[in-house]
Amino acid sequence: MPLSDNQLTVKQPTIGKLIRALRQEMKLSQQKFAAEFGVTFPTVNRWENGKAMPSPLARQRIDSLLEQLGAQGELLRSAYLLTEEERDD
Repeated sequence: MPLSDNQLTVKQPTIGKLIRALRQEMKLSQQKFAAEFGVTFPTVNRWENGKAMPSPLARQRIDSLLEQLGAQGELLRSAYLLTEEERDD
């Protein structure tokens, strides 16, 4: 189930961990992952270290990649992102 943009609006450390896990699942270096997103290596590094937040377009791309990973993408989502119900608790 794809996430809406606001569902990917999570705290920086959490999204950073998700990005790192996604990149590792795809077996990509930060440099290659950056090329996939059309950003620079330092940008991906800042995302992963919680110093910057991905743009809405990048968050959509992250969601798309998670969806493409199927069951593994769902595992990553559940490990790093809160559902609407969990956020309301």
